[in-house]
Amino acid sequence: MKEKLRCRWAESDPLLRTYHDEEWGVPEHDSRALWELLMLEGFQAGLAWITVLRKRDEFRKAFRQFDPAKVAKFNEADIERLMQNPGIIRARAKIEATIQGARIFLEMQRAGIDFSAWVWEFVGGKPIQNSGPLPAESPLSVTISKELKRRGFKFVGPVIVYAWMQAAGLVNDHAVECFRRKVCAKLSGGRKG
Repeated sequence: MKEKLRCRWAESDPLLRTYHDEEWGVPEHDSRALWELLMLEGFQAGLAWITVLRKRDEFRKAFRQFDPAKVAKFNEADIERLMQNPGIIRARAKIEATIQGARIFLEMQRAGIDFSAWVWEFVGGKPIQNSGPLPAESPLSVTISKELKRRGFKFVGPVIVYAWMQAAGLVNDHAVECFRRKVCAKLSGGRKG
């Protein structure tokens, strides 16, 4: 049986392979899931994604399944509890940014802004299909980063935002030879970028 060709970054670890084969690049339209992914990408800043992936289940427990309404109510005692949890990345600034991110998410909701619709508007509702070398950031990730920062989000620089765009399927950056490229393109009805 012929081995499936996949993106090189996913070859080094079984957990990365599963994540690549089942999640990465699949267009995500659920507002809560998009927010969770953005917060996890923020925790990844300065680290390898595999570090976050290995801790993702514990992150979900610690942050109440990333329910923004619950996370927005976290207080200093919750921050201290999280700082003592070895199952997550214990960075106070990132924990505080996640709590603040939940509050911003809810503010947007109260203002009638659906997070998913807001995010997908940046790409015209359809994922960009890249075929060239993968950039660390793009002009669009710079724009989205500025908008997120303007709203008060933290740990949303252009590189983090681009990684989030890839993970959430806003951009299809699967390698041309990767078996997931066509699958994700069909899911998205994407446009060339």
